[in-house]
Amino acid sequence: MKEFYPKNGRVILHVDMNSFFASVEMAYDPSLKGKPLAIAGDAEKRRGIVVTCSYEARKFGVKTTMPVWEAKKLCPQLIVKQPNFERYRTASQMMFEQLREVTEWVEPISIDEGYMDITNCYHLGKPTEIAKAIQQNLMKKLDLPSSIGIAPNKFLAKMASDMKKPLGITILRLRDIEKIIWPLPIIEMHGVGEKTAEKLATLQVDTIGDLAQANDYQLNALLGIRGQQLKERANGHDQRPVDPAAAQEHKTIGSSTTLPRDITNQVELLNVLESLAKSVSERLKRKAYVSNNISVTIRYKNRKTISRSRKLVNPVIQADEIFAAAKRLFNENWNGDPVRLLGITGQDLIEEDSAFEQLDLFSYKQEAQKEPLYKAMAKMKNKYGPSIVQKGIRIRDDWKHKKKE
Repeated sequence: MKEFYPKNGRVILHVDMNSFFASVEMAYDPSLKGKPLAIAGDAEKRRGIVVTCSYEARKFGVKTTMPVWEAKKLCPQLIVKQPNFERYRTASQMMFEQLREVTEWVEPISIDEGYMDITNCYHLGKPTEIAKAIQQNLMKKLDLPSSIGIAPNKFLAKMASDMKKPLGITILRLRDIEKIIWPLPIIEMHGVGEKTAEKLATLQVDTIGDLAQANDYQLNALLGIRGQQLKERANGHDQRPVDPAAAQEHKTIGSSTTLPRDITNQVELLNVLESLAKSVSERLKRKAYVSNNISVTIRYKNRKTISRSRKLVNPVIQADEIFAAAKRLFNENWNGDPVRLLGITGQDLIEEDSAFEQLDLFSYKQEAQKEPLYKAMAKMKNKYGPSIVQKGIRIRDDWKHKKKE
């Protein structure tokens, strides 16, 4: 079977579970199969937002992040279930155990997706045969559907797995990039979010092909080193290895400062923390990481030092998010004594383009509080048209400074 494997390259799979939370619920309760199902907040009160839904629900226009009341309006027969994260974590562990039966080179990147390097698995058959066997085993043993991308690197494997859902297997070769990848809108490129797409639009970069041929100087001025990285991937280049230890790594990015004097004033100390949060945020952005855990270090006048950390609901990168987490930790753990040193550290880092926002019950409660706002916006759109309410635009810092000047 070696003839079906590259002599010098790699064969990477990206395994992506289809509508994972909804699929797990269907596997647990087969009576839900074939029915429009959404995993969301409080079903009885019709509150919260949809975190995922079955393909049957999607046919009615139900989408992720949609308020439940709106989803119910589109699909009155929609079944709404509250999430069971313990059930999903267990299913995730069983899923990755299945992948590791094929190769030890498995890298989880979220609860429901991961990369596999099968370059040396030619004894198991062709890459397509291996992918098909994985897909069939996940269905047979766990009753969970998946889509799999096959490619020479991580980026292309991820793009491939998104092309056919549910239960798709897609091969993406380097020679396919111009024909298949380049015509796609830039927002469909893995690693490009709405904000980045909006920035790239200022350079007339509307498709992945535009990015592949964009001016290096302009990209660097707009996005820094991240711009060149995205351009390389748009051209099909991605040297990142599949790293089984990546999920267990505890990379950190932090910033600390020794205070000019021992300080007991809470406002002053929080101002220092806010400045440190900005520093950590800038370093995270430069390295294209987000943090899943924030730690605060406090050293007192007597040199006693404590560090306290907290796992976050969703990964963070913005300064205000980091400061909010650090402030809570500081207020909970500072004993009121004079402080000599403060520090903030972002821990459990993952690459920004691999980050995902996993909504949990706390997130649902937050979104539920916005429900009256969603309803008011919907009424305004119905009465005055869809353009009456639009997203705000963040003013860039450099524009603010120019205005002051």
